[in-house]
Amino acid sequence: MKTSLIIFVAALFMAACNLSDSVEFSGDLQLGEVVEGVLELESPDTFYFDFGADTYIYGVCDQLSVDVVVSLMDSTGKSLGKFDGPGSGPETFHFTISEPGRYMLEVAPFEKKTGSYTLQLKVVEPVATEPAKRADQLFYPYSEEGVPGGVVGVIKEGKVVFSKAYGMANLTHDIPYKVNTPTNIGSVSKQFTAMAILLLEQQGKLSLEDDVRKHIPELPDLGQVVTLKNMLNHTNGFREVFNLMPMTGWKGEDILRRQEIIEILKRQEELQAAPGEEYNYNNSAFILLAEIVERISGETFPDWMEENVFAPLGMNSTAVRANPTVIIPGASQGYVLDSAAYHEAGDLYAAYGAGGIYTTVEDFSKWMANFSNPVLGGEELVTRLVTVDTLNNGDTMTYALGIGVNEFRGLKNYSHGGADIAHRAFAFYFPEINSGVIAMSNNANFNSGSIAFEMAELYFGDEMEPEEGEKEETDSTVVTVPEELLQAYAGEYLVPGMGAKLEFKLVDGVLKLSMEGQPEAYLIPLSTSEFRYEGIVATIEFKTDEQGEVTGAVHSQGGQKFQLERVAPYEATVEELQALTGKFFSKELETFYTLEVRDTTLVLLIRNTKEIELSAVKEDTYKGDIYFIGELLFQRDKSGQVTGFSAANGRTRGIVFEKF
Repeated sequence: MKTSLIIFVAALFMAACNLSDSVEFSGDLQLGEVVEGVLELESPDTFYFDFGADTYIYGVCDQLSVDVVVSLMDSTGKSLGKFDGPGSGPETFHFTISEPGRYMLEVAPFEKKTGSYTLQLKVVEPVATEPAKRADQLFYPYSEEGVPGGVVGVIKEGKVVFSKAYGMANLTHDIPYKVNTPTNIGSVSKQFTAMAILLLEQQGKLSLEDDVRKHIPELPDLGQVVTLKNMLNHTNGFREVFNLMPMTGWKGEDILRRQEIIEILKRQEELQAAPGEEYNYNNSAFILLAEIVERISGETFPDWMEENVFAPLGMNSTAVRANPTVIIPGASQGYVLDSAAYHEAGDLYAAYGAGGIYTTVEDFSKWMANFSNPVLGGEELVTRLVTVDTLNNGDTMTYALGIGVNEFRGLKNYSHGGADIAHRAFAFYFPEINSGVIAMSNNANFNSGSIAFEMAELYFGDEMEPEEGEKEETDSTVVTVPEELLQAYAGEYLVPGMGAKLEFKLVDGVLKLSMEGQPEAYLIPLSTSEFRYEGIVATIEFKTDEQGEVTGAVHSQGGQKFQLERVAPYEATVEELQALTGKFFSKELETFYTLEVRDTTLVLLIRNTKEIELSAVKEDTYKGDIYFIGELLFQRDKSGQVTGFSAANGRTRGIVFEKF
């Protein structure tokens, strides 16, 4: 433990704390004690414990004046997980420990900041083996007094076999969450929009092969046909609106008219990629699809969905919220957390089609039942909904029409996550066993995917293949990579357009991934150039030129491939930063940006937005300390003078700004 700890708890490795259920542990923190600490620059605080097998721990790190990352490592240095949620206020963490032994809890500063925090270990108890009790453990962070909660449901054969609600649905009126509380499922809504388009196709009113401009003719002709199928499977090349709009100074709760989205897309001068070339998640496309439903039917999207999707399935507690002013009876109120308290958060404007559906566990079970017994649309339509396509290069996608199609521990599943400003949701369905899970919450810090997958393992684990770790033990194939080659791979790699950097270090003869704000992971060789990440379903393949020099790598994850560029460490001088300053204008966004140097830092000023600090990634390439400024790539004329830059953030890229 570092000397920065202000309150030191008596003695290291104190006597075992006996809990009501006979769990014993010893370590640097006593159960329930609150300790205060101050983090120094790039220097974590560490706390050591001896835990028994099958132990569950839950605690809170209150981020008083520093954003922290909380991690737990075993005695070999292997990470059991990392928590990096809100930038201020309580950072809750929980870990499941399988093997007895010595463990290290690390509290580290995020983004090399300094400041103070408090730490409390609140629960140490046996890992529950009975599913309902395990659900209680998973929901500890969302069950405390005055905390927004959530609900989880397990569905078998179209019936809810387990459901339970936790925490509060409304803090103002002290209303607890109930299993029938309607909740915003965010992007889980996209599969319903896809169903609407397929139903209209079934009625002969459109075709998935239609050019989107057939139905929305005011969209520009960008030289290539974007089909409705390209819209449904995120291979369209349009700007992604909710990554684009923050670049204008727009905030999530600001009013956004649906017509404004069309106007913005009309100013797009070229597609970000050719149709079918790449998967790039896109809310704009689904907003346009809802617009098409309205133009063809002559009805509002919420009314059409009620009449043609929800009512036929008996989803009587489900509705599309047209905008944040529409009242959904009994619905949960969304909340976000800052350093002081929870605050109410509304829903995104103009989101329906891409999101906007409020539903309950019981109603969603009826939607899941339609996969195995398709009373809505029929078997052929439901099959089309979950049939994946291929990209232009022949790669098979893992996304069908508004829904992901993947495999989890040997079982095929249809899945989707969802997030509005504060609401969170995750749902998936296993067609081979006609079962599924949905988890929903009004708490912006809710980890819906983690909870949903663990509940699936508890209820359907007997139907699944062994976990990855168990399979590794039976794998006799060992690939040895020469250490000099591993050393050649070590270094920093940039994800162009996103501003993200991956750093690979050689530690005791093994490559280790380090990425800001993410868990570290060891690399396990599949060949002398390709590796998989321990604990992450992803691979990386390093690339070399004819001279054998490492030039980059390809990171593959979730059906996507990211080309990584190898970069050398770079630090700009104040004079170089001064040369980048000025006022810049984007005709596409109709927005001014101002760049200034404050002390020795390049900062970006956008209306209605806090000052954004920019850091150099390489010469003339900078990233912001906010998600929607992933990369600024400066352009110069023949004399070396800056003429402008292009801005990108992954989903949206190539936004041109000219020096004014």
